[in-house]
Amino acid sequence: MENTGMKVLIHASAFFAPYLVPILMFLISDEEDIKNLSIQAVLFQLVIGVLFTISVVLSVFLIGIPFAIGFGIMWIVVPIIGIVKALKNERYDYPIVGRWVQ
Repeated sequence: MENTGMKVLIHASAFFAPYLVPILMFLISDEEDIKNLSIQAVLFQLVIGVLFTISVVLSVFLIGIPFAIGFGIMWIVVPIIGIVKALKNERYDYPIVGRWVQ
């Protein structure tokens, strides 16, 4: 049960401490699943942040607006999906970065 709680906390931290909580969980946990999930969560936040920033810059040319909207929605929806999967004790890999960490 502790494992499920830690996974939910890592996913939910995207809304209040997207880097701090996963890094702390990585440092204090001995479980490989938690370490992998923590790395994925931090990488996802970094990648989505960069993609969103690029999209906002490209919004000057109007091409970035749909991308900014899409990445903004992903930034909110993906952690929620992770929380639901963690509560069901199912494995969840973040899109884009999930295969980078194995």
